[in-house]
Amino acid sequence: METPKRRLWLSSLLLLLLMAAGPLLADDRLSTPSLILQGVGFEIEVDAGADHRLTLDGQPLTLTEGEAGQWLAEATLGEGAGVLELFDAQGQLLERQELSTIPAWLSLVPALTAIGIALVFRQVIVALFLGILLGGWIYHGMSAGALFTAFNETVSVHLLEAASDSEHMAVVLFCLLIGGMVGIISRNGGTQGIAARITRYVHNRRQAQATAGLLGLAIFFDDYANALIVGNTMRNIFDKLRISRAKLAYIVDCTAAPVSAVLLVTTWIGFQVGLIQQAMSDIDGWNEPAYTVFIKSLPYNFYPFLAVAFVFLLLWSRRDFGPMLGAERRALAGQASRSPMSPREAVVEEAEIETKPGIPLRATNAVIPMLVLVAFTIGGIYTTGSAELGAGDHGIQDIFGEGDAFAAMMWGSLAACITAVVMTMAQRLMTMSETTHYWFEGVKSMLLPLTILMMAWALANVNATLGTSDFLIAALGEALSPQWLPAAIFTLAAFTAFATGSSWGVMGIMMPLTIPLAWAVLDLHGLAGTAEGMPLLYASVAGVLAGAVWGDHCSPLAESTLLAAMASGCDLIEHVRTQLPYALLVGIVALLFGSVAVGHGVSWWLGLIVGLIVLALALRLLGKRAEDSVIKTRPAIA
Repeated sequence: METPKRRLWLSSLLLLLLMAAGPLLADDRLSTPSLILQGVGFEIEVDAGADHRLTLDGQPLTLTEGEAGQWLAEATLGEGAGVLELFDAQGQLLERQELSTIPAWLSLVPALTAIGIALVFRQVIVALFLGILLGGWIYHGMSAGALFTAFNETVSVHLLEAASDSEHMAVVLFCLLIGGMVGIISRNGGTQGIAARITRYVHNRRQAQATAGLLGLAIFFDDYANALIVGNTMRNIFDKLRISRAKLAYIVDCTAAPVSAVLLVTTWIGFQVGLIQQAMSDIDGWNEPAYTVFIKSLPYNFYPFLAVAFVFLLLWSRRDFGPMLGAERRALAGQASRSPMSPREAVVEEAEIETKPGIPLRATNAVIPMLVLVAFTIGGIYTTGSAELGAGDHGIQDIFGEGDAFAAMMWGSLAACITAVVMTMAQRLMTMSETTHYWFEGVKSMLLPLTILMMAWALANVNATLGTSDFLIAALGEALSPQWLPAAIFTLAAFTAFATGSSWGVMGIMMPLTIPLAWAVLDLHGLAGTAEGMPLLYASVAGVLAGAVWGDHCSPLAESTLLAAMASGCDLIEHVRTQLPYALLVGIVALLFGSVAVGHGVSWWLGLIVGLIVLALALRLLGKRAEDSVIKTRPAIA
């Protein structure tokens, strides 16, 4: 019969045996990636000391102490499997793992698939979904069962993780609240009041074009609202003054996305900051806030700035060239514009933003909420930055660098919405039910871009899991010169946006790949984090945005191009045909005197100045005044 003492003795003996065998039974001393790419280096975390020995296929690996006190080792595996072994100081085997690899090029397949599907079918959401699905299938082994697992995890894992991140949701809320504000001030007469106030002083062709350009700058918070309001407001004025609708569509297009893309508080900013934050999350040694990175990249957005500047060069010089010159001559001769195109179903809802009939048009109903938005956002960043730094004498750049931009954007957009609602109700412009309804209409207008954003975040997570950036770094890191990074990224983004017609989709696909690649290329050349290298990094970030806007301007598939044509009453093909030479000229100048020049050490401000001079000279050489041609030909016509 077993006595209590005997049971205690047996239990103690078993415990001693387990403690002695613990090192042999432990299986958590080595932490390796769940997926290893052939020929691409990977990191091993080791729960051991400096006197331990780690080997891969019998070859010793060097152990280095990490920042958190753990021990790390770098390794690379070729084709096939490898055996990882850990030994203690006496040579006793502590743990053994068999590692398997997959071809490295497979990690790039989801991103390439997303781009390819978008190119062929012009459906960015479908392309992103298929990229996520394919990435999950590769990760789980590329079997029939793996496809089922990947399909389930598309929503339950990847999209859920993207939605559960607090900073991601801050961006989503900001965009939704901004959309709601736009919905209210578009219906309560605010935005139309701005347009009416500006157009009061228009008396000739140059003033009309300048007014359209300034109105595009004033309505900066959303490119869709910008295009619809400016186009519909100025269309009749342009017709009366015999200015072609193609010119109006061009001005609308060039003061919509380029302006919304670079100003500090717009529907674009939350999207871009969210992508930058996601791309930076896996980079060690770079701890700048994403909003600060966006601000520092602004000077390198050459195409948006030059595109807006070229609009005003055109109206100042009164010169045109190419198909636009022909369109202007026809308008001056009194020939009717082509009939407007029929709207696509995808943007019919966007095109229905109109002021509620019978209410006064007051610019203050839009100006005050927009000022509240800007003030609260900037004030919130300053307040949180000051609190983070504490007492002391701190510079503005340091304060804004430490500020919580995500919280500030939510505060600003919420305050702007409340202001718009209060002003609308106080003036009895709409009932509470109508105000709420139009707020939701504005929110609905943001669903498409936010869907793209969520799926872009999910695809970025899949790419990180597959080690896509690690493969790109290994394949291109040493071959790609840091000096050509901004130009290469700008060109690739432009081509993809031209083919797909979606600047937001291009940013969503490319930004998570571009930033880690650019950082790694700079790091390989000893430039990461240096005064010489950071401008190249900021220029690379800007290259994604600027290239996407450029390709979007040239593409007949882009929704912004379509909206500009629709709102201006211009045929889509006429708009693309007349705008393309201008967009190509500005894009090439931005590429050569912006991205290429900055990559080779030229200051951004010098590149902008030289670019403006080149554009002015090109316009002088190529352009002609439509009025002169029409006047000269009138006697002959008579």
